[in-house]
Amino acid sequence: MVPEYLLSALVYACLFAMMAMGLTLTYMTTKVPNFAFGDFVTIGIYSSYTAVRVFNLNPYEGSGLGFIVGAMVSAVMYLAVLRPLARRGSSLVSLMIATFGVDIGFVGIYEIYTNYLQYDLGHIDAPNFYALNDFSLGGYAGVDLVAPLSVAVIVVSIYLLFTRTKFGVAMRAAVENPPLARVLGINVDMVATVSWMLAGGFAGYAGGLLTLLLPGGTATGSNLIVEIFSSSVLGGLTSIFGACVGGLIIGGSEILGTLGLGLGFGTAGAIIIAVIFLLGGIALIRRPKLRVKVAGGVFAALGLWILVDMAAGFPVDFVSYELVNGFGPNVTPFQQAIPLLIMVITLLVIPQGLFSINIKRLLGREKR
Repeated sequence: MVPEYLLSALVYACLFAMMAMGLTLTYMTTKVPNFAFGDFVTIGIYSSYTAVRVFNLNPYEGSGLGFIVGAMVSAVMYLAVLRPLARRGSSLVSLMIATFGVDIGFVGIYEIYTNYLQYDLGHIDAPNFYALNDFSLGGYAGVDLVAPLSVAVIVVSIYLLFTRTKFGVAMRAAVENPPLARVLGINVDMVATVSWMLAGGFAGYAGGLLTLLLPGGTATGSNLIVEIFSSSVLGGLTSIFGACVGGLIIGGSEILGTLGLGLGFGTAGAIIIAVIFLLGGIALIRRPKLRVKVAGGVFAALGLWILVDMAAGFPVDFVSYELVNGFGPNVTPFQQAIPLLIMVITLLVIPQGLFSINIKRLLGREKR
């Protein structure tokens, strides 16, 4: 049997992979960071809740409903808010503020809807509810199987769409060079609308599945915006498949990192972390940019310090000791600091994201 914490980390990672792919789609088409994207996740959360509590359906049917509703609402947001503002020449800052305004509007809508569920229909837990019941198969929860399978299906479908269909090629052209795409007769507005529909659908579907893993509430989706942006930034902001990888890394590291920091990584775990810091720092020191060299020096020094302290026998340094034995449950409220730290380091060291790394050059095998 796979340990429960690994399954939770895997599911959490898969959900963020879906969310990050959606956010990246919206950014690729409009070049505007969508700070209301977390609300599409909340749409999926309450679609699943409504399906289960009001209509006596199962959460997976609610997740499918979340995909449909999330896609429709996302398209309306693009067509009714962002596209008109962009056509009037609004600046990037104005468009970003508009997404904040939409986010605030969504919060009010959720409050109205949960009040209806709570006072008119008698579902007193609507504003904040516990995780919904899931089915079990072979000793595993249904979401443990459905979430990874869903990510695989979405990735394969997007790949086939982009490489095997005329519409997918048109989407790529519209994203990479909208003026040229218009000259070639491609309906850029339609491509953008479909992209936003897919983005909202992915978020709504992921939100529906999230109710099987964690409690839900009116602010759940908005509270996840740090992790979603971190995943997209890590993947490069302009790569769908990079966003998927970024989501897997951010989601998995948040769960495993928080657990390790709380309970301790043990001696072997602390040594592995130190080696990662040391080797990563050495690799960064070899880069040409000064800021990257400085960051590499800090990482390498920290890794070396931990290794020396561990080699001395019993770790007495504060960092080494706490890595081995854990910082205790007090780290839980700072769980979001892990993806935020990863995002900051990515922006400092690899501003274009993981998919911008030239592996051949990194290994010294690229022909000059």
